[in-house]
Amino acid sequence: MAAVAVQPYTNAFGKLDVSSLAMVLAGQIKAVQGGEMKHAEAMLYGQAQALQAMFTSLARRASSQDYIKNMETYLRMALKAQNQCRMTLETLATIKNPPVVFARQMNVANGPQQVNNGTVQHHAVSPEQARADAGTHTTKQNLDQIGLLEVGNGQRLDTRTPGTAGSADPHLAPVGEVHRPTHRRGQGHGGAQQ
Repeated sequence: MAAVAVQPYTNAFGKLDVSSLAMVLAGQIKAVQGGEMKHAEAMLYGQAQALQAMFTSLARRASSQDYIKNMETYLRMALKAQNQCRMTLETLATIKNPPVVFARQMNVANGPQQVNNGTVQHHAVSPEQARADAGTHTTKQNLDQIGLLEVGNGQRLDTRTPGTAGSADPHLAPVGEVHRPTHRRGQGHGGAQQ
């Protein structure tokens, strides 16, 4: 398909055979897939030179115009060619010197490892179960994180009414009462009536 698209634009070199062109392109594609970027670098540099020539020609034409509208048209096209030239050279520089990626997290393991950086699927776990699952490494901070799960800012999953075990998991029982605030509605901080 690339050969069919390229062939009409290469008439300046004579009529090229599409199958020969496809074979040359297939060889170049395999080279790029193997990590060989010299052809791509040469192509980008050639395009940058062509865009520089366009910029120069259009800028010279703009300077010889007598009418502002014509001058503005040539200058606009010249500056577009200049910008395309800059972007082409920037792409070439990126290929030759890829940017350094700073990872927010480093994981060192001696064996297979799984890192989940996506959205966490929460499920209710009692503090006793969390202690049992975590073994001896359970800390107060871990239990606080497991405590009441919140959907959003200030929206608790605890509906303040006891639930019943569903038909899918009849062995599950509702969670007991969790540490609730000591003050009641109508009382300010410190327990005094307002």
